[in-house]
Amino acid sequence: MKKIALLTAIGLIGLSANFASAQNNMLTKEMIDHANMIGKNALKSSVTEDVITSLTTEVGHRLAGTANDKKGREWAVAKMKEMGFDRVWTEPVPFPVWHRGNTAILRMTAPFEQNLAMTALGTSVGTPEGGITAEVVQFDEYKDLAAAAPNSLDGKIAYISFRMEDSGVAGAKGYGYAGQARRNGSVAAAKAGASAIIIRSIGTDDNRTPHTGSMTYVDGVKKIPAAAISNPDADLLDQALKYGKPVTLHMEMNPHPHDPVTTYNVFGEITGTEDPEKAVLISGHLDSWDLATGALDDGTGVSIVMSAGKHIIDGGIKPKRSIRVVLWAAEEEGLLGAHEFVRAHKEDNKDFDNMILGAEWDSGTGRIVDFEPGVGPTSLAVAREIAAVLAPYGVATLMTNTAKGDSDMSALGNAGMPAVNFGMEKTNYFDFHHTANDTLDKVDIPAITNNAAVFAMFAYLAASVDVDFRK
Repeated sequence: MKKIALLTAIGLIGLSANFASAQNNMLTKEMIDHANMIGKNALKSSVTEDVITSLTTEVGHRLAGTANDKKGREWAVAKMKEMGFDRVWTEPVPFPVWHRGNTAILRMTAPFEQNLAMTALGTSVGTPEGGITAEVVQFDEYKDLAAAAPNSLDGKIAYISFRMEDSGVAGAKGYGYAGQARRNGSVAAAKAGASAIIIRSIGTDDNRTPHTGSMTYVDGVKKIPAAAISNPDADLLDQALKYGKPVTLHMEMNPHPHDPVTTYNVFGEITGTEDPEKAVLISGHLDSWDLATGALDDGTGVSIVMSAGKHIIDGGIKPKRSIRVVLWAAEEEGLLGAHEFVRAHKEDNKDFDNMILGAEWDSGTGRIVDFEPGVGPTSLAVAREIAAVLAPYGVATLMTNTAKGDSDMSALGNAGMPAVNFGMEKTNYFDFHHTANDTLDKVDIPAITNNAAVFAMFAYLAASVDVDFRK
């Protein structure tokens, strides 16, 4: 069935060339024909599958600052050179290293005895030696905890029970809203005097696999341990709280920071023929959390953009401007690699304006379903011409023009670089996101093969057409 879907897509592509060339002003027939050739060949290629299989098997997890992070970087540099990129290099990203440790114990001690599945949130401090035993105070949402009075939680463990709903649901039940508990809950709990905080995992599954993710501390507020429990264990805790008796938990975990180290962003360039200092960027993030192999987050992005570059190289015609495949460092810790890139290329190299357009994939294994530009008003029509060429791959053009870039790329978009956001179809991504189940078997190979074709065509056309996307 999946092979039939790919062959159907290949058949539809031939219908698009004449239509697109008749509708556009800036894209030449030669550009469109070559882009379609790249796309058709990409759909028949195994390179996207080969890359993600290699990454997850040979490297595994890539927690920033660890030995596996270095192994992943060395893997990426070697793979890009093997693929035939004109230039391959790295750029430094200094950051504080965090290690999860080997202890994660959460046990209900009263009014019932139960063991709960827990994992530390990224950058959390550990508990004191011997752990913390304290009464739990439940909050329905982050905003309720944020409104708690100072000292109202002295010596208690704060618990946010809000459950994220299906990944296709936007607004108050989606990932962004639910994620406030993870990102900011520790500060709110500490301000109210809590000794620790636990949250219901930010995920949509019903497995006893808690979801990790980054959280923050702020200067002047005590750092307290922060952890997530799985959805079934959160359900169990909710039930215990309904008895109306004090619920006591014992918590032990030993994550710890290390001295700052340097990790690296990785770049592979297809050098342009006429204006090589200007570049279209396509990216994913190389780092991952340490609970699994990081196949979905963001092995898929790594494989999509690396193989997109390979498809363009194999096409045999270089664009006018360069195409850079970027594998960002330390995304999970707060887009640190992308923020350092912006700083370095604005303040040190002063060449940030040469980054003419960017797009990232950090959305798991869903098939691309739409194209949203974020470009200047004059170049908007050209962006939509490019989108029209992608239509046979199931990509609809959104009429908005507000994209800032996905994930890491948003750091560049917010700094002024034009961007494109590719939307994905609804999947079960948040069943596995940031868990021990983020493994290769969850990846839809035909979907990411299709996405690599889309990224390759997009990057080739954007780098070939003579337009300033800032205008």
